[in-house]
Amino acid sequence: MVLQYLVAALVLSVSAIYLYFNWLYRYWSRRNVSYITPRILLGNLEYPWAMKRGFVGTLADAYAEFKSQGKRFGGLFILHKPTFMPVDPELIKRMMTVDFQHFMNHGNFVDEEMEPLSANLLNLEDEKWKRLRTKLTPTFTSGKMKVMYDEMKSCGAQMIEFITALNSERAPLDIKEIVSCYSTDIIGSCAFGVDCNSFKNPDAGFRKYGRKVTEMDFWTALRMFTIFFLPEVKRLFRIKSLSPEVETFFTNAFKDVLNHRTTTNSKRNDFIQILLELGSGHGGSTKGLTTEEMLAQAFIFFGAGFETSATNLAFCLYELALQQDIQQKVREEIVEVLNRHNGEMTYEAIMDMKYMDQVLDESLRKHPPIPFLNRQCGKEYKIPGSDLIIEKGTSVMISAYGLQMDPDYFPDPEKFDPDRFSKENKPKIVPFTFLPFGDGPRVCIGQRFAVLQNKIGLCLILKEFRILPHETTPKRIRINPRAVTTVSLDKILLRSEAV
Repeated sequence: MVLQYLVAALVLSVSAIYLYFNWLYRYWSRRNVSYITPRILLGNLEYPWAMKRGFVGTLADAYAEFKSQGKRFGGLFILHKPTFMPVDPELIKRMMTVDFQHFMNHGNFVDEEMEPLSANLLNLEDEKWKRLRTKLTPTFTSGKMKVMYDEMKSCGAQMIEFITALNSERAPLDIKEIVSCYSTDIIGSCAFGVDCNSFKNPDAGFRKYGRKVTEMDFWTALRMFTIFFLPEVKRLFRIKSLSPEVETFFTNAFKDVLNHRTTTNSKRNDFIQILLELGSGHGGSTKGLTTEEMLAQAFIFFGAGFETSATNLAFCLYELALQQDIQQKVREEIVEVLNRHNGEMTYEAIMDMKYMDQVLDESLRKHPPIPFLNRQCGKEYKIPGSDLIIEKGTSVMISAYGLQMDPDYFPDPEKFDPDRFSKENKPKIVPFTFLPFGDGPRVCIGQRFAVLQNKIGLCLILKEFRILPHETTPKRIRINPRAVTTVSLDKILLRSEAV
């Protein structure tokens, strides 16, 4: 008898779950919005054990499907959550700029008391975000970048020394690891004021724990999945974004630098110095930053910056290795510009390398490190030219990868063609179809820094070496479907020859 009750209870429970999700997944249908048919429990996500396209590919496929139907927007389901996807660039522009106040936040849960590092510019919302963004914006002006330039170039010199040693041994270049060390050294120096020496000691703290920030073992992937897709579970069980050892390392590293600067009154041309000035209420700030706020901003500058910059530079060098004519054109520009600047690789010389800008932009288009933009509707919003009202709390996903690989906006999108971004062609690009740094008030605050860092790296490498494919270099990069950023599934090996 008991068994019969248990079986009946199980059948009723399963039936209730099925009926609930069947009702839930008619959300967009009830609003007359075109949508992608979901799977029970998963929504439009793939089965974890059979991933082929991954989250990034799923969003790009949905974008292509809605676009092929002639729709301005469509609906998805991320697990149980209805998700709105704008497709029309004009609508995307409207949501990210004119009507930004409706879509100001990312929807990330922040517990400042439990996890101080999470209270950073990426995660903060509403007035807290506005206040911090206003304070930090002046720290990323071209003038501030110029101050940090020599520090960045010094880190690049260590990279060239490392590649020179490999070249003399005719050893292949693990290009992602090399540019990751370069990026770690630059951001560790400019964000934390620490000489990381990643090339001489690959197990040094910043390189070791920098890897841990981005490495995706099973438990890390599960934690990140929960944080990103199930913030209510994160809130309920107080799940931290970072492992305790990573959190402890970066917290102590910052506090050590902070104590050293304050006790010795020493200064350095870096982000820490700027934060310290903001912390004391200088630099136009009427109220200083707290130590916890400074720590959180220094961490996100490192955590969000080193991996994305390294990804862009690695893919750029990969494309240049496959297309020697484009690489040679970049090298000729480097030589010509340096000659105009008396042979000196100054900040002004780097800024004059316009074709290099085109090459890096094309790499960002074809291989965007952040391939989608997420927002949350903060207050009810009526879609212009439509009867549809987006409810407060609805997630919004914009497929930057889908837009940037759309042949209507970028003909022959698989082709690596820097001329798309030439002085003549760039104005013809449809606004809000090229979104490697986002756009609008929430555009990436570190955009200038990232571009300068990669231009320095590219200039240093190409003026000394010709980068060539290795016998194992793939003709097409496979992207890891389990990552939510653009991460190569394969190690990318290249070769070098002295110029």
